[in-house]
Amino acid sequence: MEEILSGTLAVDLGNTNTVVAFQGQKDINSILVEIPSITSSPGVIPTAVWFEETSRILKIGISALKMKNRSDSDLFFHSNFKRLIGNPLEKINQKNILKPAECGEKFFKFLWANIPKKYDIKRLVLTAPIDTYKGYREWLVKLCNEIYVEEIALVDEPTAASLGTNVPFGSKIMTLDIGGSTIDLNIVKIEGGEGKSVPIAELLKFKGNDVSSISKQKIRCAEIISKTGSKIGGKDIDQWIVDYFVPDNKYAINLLKAEEIKCKLSSSEIKYEDKYPIKFLIEGYKEKEFYLSKEIFEKIIIENNLLNHLNSLLKELLNEARGKFCSVDDLSAIILVGGGTQIPLIKEWIIKKISNIQIKSPPPIESIALGALAMTPGVKIKDILDKGFSIRLFNKREQKHFWYPIFCKGQTWPTEAPFKLILQASKNNQKIFEIIIGETKKEREYDVIFENGLPKISEVQSEEETIKWDKKPLKIELKNESNLGEDNLKLFFNITKKADLLVKCFDIKDEFLGEYNLGNIF
Repeated sequence: MEEILSGTLAVDLGNTNTVVAFQGQKDINSILVEIPSITSSPGVIPTAVWFEETSRILKIGISALKMKNRSDSDLFFHSNFKRLIGNPLEKINQKNILKPAECGEKFFKFLWANIPKKYDIKRLVLTAPIDTYKGYREWLVKLCNEIYVEEIALVDEPTAASLGTNVPFGSKIMTLDIGGSTIDLNIVKIEGGEGKSVPIAELLKFKGNDVSSISKQKIRCAEIISKTGSKIGGKDIDQWIVDYFVPDNKYAINLLKAEEIKCKLSSSEIKYEDKYPIKFLIEGYKEKEFYLSKEIFEKIIIENNLLNHLNSLLKELLNEARGKFCSVDDLSAIILVGGGTQIPLIKEWIIKKISNIQIKSPPPIESIALGALAMTPGVKIKDILDKGFSIRLFNKREQKHFWYPIFCKGQTWPTEAPFKLILQASKNNQKIFEIIIGETKKEREYDVIFENGLPKISEVQSEEETIKWDKKPLKIELKNESNLGEDNLKLFFNITKKADLLVKCFDIKDEFLGEYNLGNIF
């Protein structure tokens, strides 16, 4: 009997290729998932859909790709749709039967239905492009309502890429992504660093329920500083190779052969001058053998102005970044993503252009999916707060007390990092501080008004009311007295796995005053 593996599945839907990776609950290493007739190599699925409306025939991945050269492909073959989802600015192919969002939906549902049964998926992690995050996220939220899995989380692609390469939180990074159909260059700032919260996967679904709209936490995505790109990619390089040997090419299989030798010549182990045979079909469906070396390969790339094109894109990217007060010297790393960045000539180009910045080259295709998996252990989702918690503080200007939130309704717990708060004295010669906790009511209250004797709910709802805990307040005594407005006490609040609200206390000189359990949140 086949062993059942429980854990997390990551799906990185790409414009050219989609990557599916799995990580067991007790495993450090991940697995690239193979699916017969769908994956082209372990974990890699061509992002393509074939859908015939009348017969309801649906194929995805490698099966769909094989249908590409049929005479009716303008209607039934769909690719390059990922970048159009949530992006109203791009034009779409009006001939295609399906709209981009429909393509994505059919692709994902078919993929989900064909995940091998040996994988018991407890959590699904999805990735989203940062430039169309809002619209793309809305599409995913609707899609996730039709997929049964206990937990679904969302990670933005630049953050996932940076986590997969151990870039420090708070860093500014450049990403160069050369995929099959596009080149994307961006500079982003990763959340976190300098005392800020680290990036987390955004929770869309928990315990089978949609929680995408109830969390009050800010979505901790990477911040775009500058971005540029073009619709040139690896498939164009394949075409250039074929055109170099067979200018009047009529056979699609030649492009597949060109892609194969391109990948071979992208290896660092291949010598510059060595020549490798390749057989192309020529007129009359005859086969002819040619020879391709790294030298000729690089000549083809240069003659087709790819390096000049990259120079223009890089100049545009850096000019936009300078307008936002970001220079090359501010970058922590350059991350290479996509198969095209593995070409030695491309790597040499970026190293020469920006010589003093660390170049990171993770596995080119699967790096974002693996980075998304790397993020999920930090999520540690246990539950969602159904009420908020606040501490009572004193407003010295208005001379009255008020409630200050420390944990909000919709936040996940146990907490990943403590909530830090510095208290000031509310009066002169103060030596004792009283920690009073309040909680918000679970529901907002709606006022009922009467118009002409008929009850109606008012348009304006009342704010959530904070009520004081019935638990005994904590009193902390300092060694020295303090005066009104002086910083005196540092508090670090946490919610534990057992749902206890803990606080660690330090004086302003960082002397430890003790850790206390303020009570259970239920």
